[in-house]
Amino acid sequence: MGLITLLTDFGYRDHYVAALKARLLQLAPATTVVDISHGVEPFNIAHAVHVLQSVFRDFPSGTVHVIGVDDHGAGTEPGWQAALFEGHYFVAGDNGILALLTSGAPEALVALPAAVTPSPTRDVLLPAAVALAQGAGLASLGPLITTFHQLNNRQLRLQDHRITGHVAHIDHYGNLITNISRTAVDAVGHGRGFAVYFGRDVVKEVHPHFSAAPPGEAVAVFNSQGCLCLGICQGNASELLGLHFDSQVDVRFPVE
Repeated sequence: MGLITLLTDFGYRDHYVAALKARLLQLAPATTVVDISHGVEPFNIAHAVHVLQSVFRDFPSGTVHVIGVDDHGAGTEPGWQAALFEGHYFVAGDNGILALLTSGAPEALVALPAAVTPSPTRDVLLPAAVALAQGAGLASLGPLITTFHQLNNRQLRLQDHRITGHVAHIDHYGNLITNISRTAVDAVGHGRGFAVYFGRDVVKEVHPHFSAAPPGEAVAVFNSQGCLCLGICQGNASELLGLHFDSQVDVRFPVE
């Protein structure tokens, strides 16, 4: 029996997560289930993609990831899909999540059967996930398809002495996770020092962790996923710096 993870925007106040778990116990009581989060902001696809991209590769190959965020899909006609990407399976509504997660290039994609239900994650996505976890092939779930609802990630702007990116996510602590990767900084910088500009502020040093700076001071770090992050030591950077999702962040290198 395989491993199933759950990522939803159901929250923790109501019975929705419990109903999901009860359905899983009915379908496959021996299945190992890991809750990634049920605290995704309602209908926030970008938040869901960020959370899943940050962690799915830490799970074993063959893991099935259930994405119950905006789970009726885009448009007036609901639709659901299952995809294979980097050795992992994903089941989700056709709302752009799979396009963002796979950069538009899943290794295989199938359409799941249509249904009329107020609870697609429970009634459509979970049965598909259980079948995959029990060893069913992707093609057994529905017809192979090549198109899905498209959304595009924000792209970096790379110049000889500058990288322009944006805040891609704000975490529980108010830290600002950008779409600027260590790989991009290394590729453009060629070993040069750099400063990070955001709003009216600038940080001229990257620390190994947020607590390496004095309390109340702005700090830049590369997180475990290699993304450039901005924070305030023991403070909420989003509130104190006035930066939000999609705020611009620049990395600037000296002109030699």
